[in-house]
Amino acid sequence: MHVRRLVPDDAPAYRALMLDAYRDHPDAFTSSAEERAAQPTDWWAWRLAPGDAVAQRVFGAFDGDTLLGAAGWSRGDRAKVSHRTELFGMAVVAAARGRGAGRALVDAVIADARAAGARTMALTVTDGNGSAERLYARCGFVRIGLEPMAVRIGEAFVAKATMWRRLDADAAGPQTSSPRSQGGAASKQRVR
Repeated sequence: MHVRRLVPDDAPAYRALMLDAYRDHPDAFTSSAEERAAQPTDWWAWRLAPGDAVAQRVFGAFDGDTLLGAAGWSRGDRAKVSHRTELFGMAVVAAARGRGAGRALVDAVIADARAAGARTMALTVTDGNGSAERLYARCGFVRIGLEPMAVRIGEAFVAKATMWRRLDADAAGPQTSSPRSQGGAASKQRVR
């Protein structure tokens, strides 16, 4: 198995993998299979745009030429939050689970985001998906919150746990700091 960044030519395989994941695990994603199936192949290729300036990057785990799984990271374009990234779209085919594909994907996403200068990464995982949460914990993520009713599937709702980690070389779990602890003046509360 090898992991590499996906490119636009991988769009058909990436689309097929993700549409299967959306259908098989509707509670794991905020997009539905129907919504994403309506997107043209060009949209999927756009998600895999090459270069360093793009807002998101997607990696794939392969066995030969067969795509076994994918995961990506994204970040916003505003300066004040450019240090923050989000892991998204983690999917591994059932036949490849337990063989290290998920761990390899998360490690690749973390390494690439770190190399791009990111300082933190967050993700959401369906509450109760113990195997996914254990994988992320082994990769250094800690659970920092729970959003009830985060995803609606028909008339049912699913909670999502938020997990987070630092990407710095000295990353050691959640740490917070205030302007005062960094030597700056204490911030004033703003009312909007």
